[in-house]
Amino acid sequence: MRILLLNALLIAILFSCNSNKEEPVQEHKYTNELINETSPYLLQHAHNPVDWRGWNSNTLQKAKDENKLMIISIGYAACHWCHVMERESFEDSTVAAKMNADFISVKVDREERPDVDQIYINAVTLLTGSAGWPLNVITLPDGRPIWGGTYFKKDDWLAALEQVQRAYEENPQKLEEYASKLEQGIKNMDLITLNTGDLDLKNYPTEEILATWENNFDRTLGGTDRAPKFMMPNNYEFLLRSAVENDDQELLDYVTLTLDKIAYGGVYDQIGGGFARYSTDKKWHVPHFEKMLYDNAQLVSLYSDAYLVTKDPLYKEVVEETLEFIEREMTTSEGAFYSSLDADSESETGELEEGTYYIYTEAELKDQLGNDFELFKTYYNINSYGKWEGEHYVLIRNQPEAEIIEEFDISEETLQQKKDSWRSKLLNYRNKRAKPRLDDKTQTSWNA
Repeated sequence: MRILLLNALLIAILFSCNSNKEEPVQEHKYTNELINETSPYLLQHAHNPVDWRGWNSNTLQKAKDENKLMIISIGYAACHWCHVMERESFEDSTVAAKMNADFISVKVDREERPDVDQIYINAVTLLTGSAGWPLNVITLPDGRPIWGGTYFKKDDWLAALEQVQRAYEENPQKLEEYASKLEQGIKNMDLITLNTGDLDLKNYPTEEILATWENNFDRTLGGTDRAPKFMMPNNYEFLLRSAVENDDQELLDYVTLTLDKIAYGGVYDQIGGGFARYSTDKKWHVPHFEKMLYDNAQLVSLYSDAYLVTKDPLYKEVVEETLEFIEREMTTSEGAFYSSLDADSESETGELEEGTYYIYTEAELKDQLGNDFELFKTYYNINSYGKWEGEHYVLIRNQPEAEIIEEFDISEETLQQKKDSWRSKLLNYRNKRAKPRLDDKTQTSWNA
């Protein structure tokens, strides 16, 4: 009897263990020291074959002890081209073997260490005339930069590593001299001459500066007359204030044209609210899809001020929708704010792709909107004007609502109801997709 009871108990235990479906633990081929970091950006690189280390005293001492050059690679979680270079180079075993053999490789989150970022941004600006992210710099063992740039294709990156390492082996003294000159240049960039004279802001040449600035105005599509186009909200805050204070209608028209085109464009999320980082084209259509907290905060202020001046309901709508986006997707349970949303998310194939969360095919839109599709098609240009890549569209407007109302013989109230319905349906639809990765850092300077 006891044996039967024991057998029954063992069977019950085994059945219980087998029926407990736990999530399998993901195994990684590589794990480096970044696994001990808290930054989402650094953790994204924790399973690269590159032997990445964080920026700390132990890492810096290791470079000195081993007399090795350092690779300082700086970026942030929402940086699309940082992810591209990771896929092409830092996940490649050949590249990793070279980096691990000859260099001490350091990953830095620029939002976590803006002080480190500023030093090497200045260095690359001096070296190349411009800088951005990803920022990749090679330094002497003591951290002084000798070479750098931004994004590199795999073959170009490997070639650069070979050349710099060879120069270090064959003529280290020359690199020492070069590093000293560059160091002095970086220090000089931060020097400010003390003005001991009386400050006379009344005679500051604002009009001359504005006249030069106006040469670059795009008076058809707004913003500056080039691509890519950044929103630069502080610039338009200044221009808006200048136009109002000086009763300059022409300047005010330019500012409102710019704000209209941005709000009409794909750089503004027509379905979920909020602004992407910048536009890759002149008409504000195709963005780099990452959404940064600080961009959206400044643009909410800009559109609020523009609404105070113009009472344009478009600006009020943009402010309300952007704040709804921030509350929905960028706010912690304690009421603080996250840092950013990535440009990339998983496609149906499981690959990370830029913008895939935000775009639609015509077939998807027809299926979700039914009889409303024809009106939606005109309102958001599901045509050659709004097409992006393949069969996908990035929503963009190019008509004021008054023209849509007249063309379709509907009331303003009916159009608003339809817009609310479209946004609800399409937001629910895209929320079934894999969402962009969230950088859940809460930074004091961005929240204060």
